[in-house]
Amino acid sequence: MSTSKRAKSAATDLQMKTRKERRFAEIEAGLPNLSQDSASKLPGLVAAKLPKVVAAKLPIPPKLGDFLSYLGPYNPRPQQITDSDAVWLFDNVAYRGPRGRWEAEFVAAVLGQDPSCRVADVVSQVAQMAGLTKDAQETETIAHRITPFLMDIQPGKLVNASFGSGTRLKLGPGGRNGISSDIKQLRGGNHGEVVTTTAQVPPGAKGLLEMKTLYTEPEGWAVISDVDDTIKVTMTSDPIGILRSTFISTPTPIAGMPELYAHVHKLLGPHSPFFYLSASPYNLYPFLHNFRNQHYPFGELILRDASWMTIPGLLSNLTLGTEDYKVDRIEKIRRWLPKKKVICIGDSTQSDPEAYGDIYRSSPGWVRVILIRKVTDIASVGIEAKNAPERFEKAFEGVPRNVWHVFEDPAECYRIIEDAVA
Repeated sequence: MSTSKRAKSAATDLQMKTRKERRFAEIEAGLPNLSQDSASKLPGLVAAKLPKVVAAKLPIPPKLGDFLSYLGPYNPRPQQITDSDAVWLFDNVAYRGPRGRWEAEFVAAVLGQDPSCRVADVVSQVAQMAGLTKDAQETETIAHRITPFLMDIQPGKLVNASFGSGTRLKLGPGGRNGISSDIKQLRGGNHGEVVTTTAQVPPGAKGLLEMKTLYTEPEGWAVISDVDDTIKVTMTSDPIGILRSTFISTPTPIAGMPELYAHVHKLLGPHSPFFYLSASPYNLYPFLHNFRNQHYPFGELILRDASWMTIPGLLSNLTLGTEDYKVDRIEKIRRWLPKKKVICIGDSTQSDPEAYGDIYRSSPGWVRVILIRKVTDIASVGIEAKNAPERFEKAFEGVPRNVWHVFEDPAECYRIIEDAVA
């Protein structure tokens, strides 16, 4: 068995042990699952058999529009944004493509503003699972944060946007999950320049209608950072802890990490991109976007897109298949910026050590520093095994010992990063 497979197997065993001992499956079964799409999946090629639409200006029947959304970006009849939609634009990083031209991946999501279910009922269930009394302020907080999980997905929608002072972009149309992802060619820019893109929507449409794009040249440094229990208290080893930290508690940064990241940002310069990689679903983008803006340098937030309208999916996303997901997304970043020197920062509660070890072995020389926060400030079943030296030795087999470092106090990382950059 290869090093990567052995490390992956060990990480999976640790995750499954945590899920079993902390009763994740039982908690997930008690949470509301509101997926609107689970009972109406069509065969994969059914969209190809739809009748061809000839009258381009006729309104699209709702059912036909829904079927066409299975074609994702190839949908010939995208629908326009309405005043009842919510549009989210996601911050990104512009890089030079294979031909040296500037480009970036633009991600947008479209949802209905008003949930189609009773928010109060869902709030009550989540509050009960989290062991809360009927506190008015806590109930209001849950309702506010849980709403993005309850908003109806709007598939097949096209977002018109303005990049900078007037460059027009068409984003989408989105697929079955309401999300679109487009690689767009951009005008020339300067290293470190930040450009704002604004969604062009009718009055009444809401959401995150502005996003920012950071231009970064191929050379230099970049930072890839985990989010949950690396820079933000999430308690990913405890299902009730996840619910509380996500829907109830004030978002709390890990002590010392905002100061460390501010130092790294100053050291590397504002032109060096930060990528914040979380296993959380895209429903949490507004929540995490606000948290990042309050405590950490600007950067691209990369989240999973598999659990719209399913609260149990929040728990499973954070505890299942995280290594494969993170390796896949880091590989995408490497394709964008293959000449960068990269600092990877994570923690011991999930599979960050194994994911970063995989990336180092598959792309030698790209990752220059790996920092793993040894999580000791939360009570967790199995945390001893996750923090065992043998776990890190196995995860980083074949990685030079001067590349990877396990720390408890962020103050330990200053000299490590300064030496690497020097």
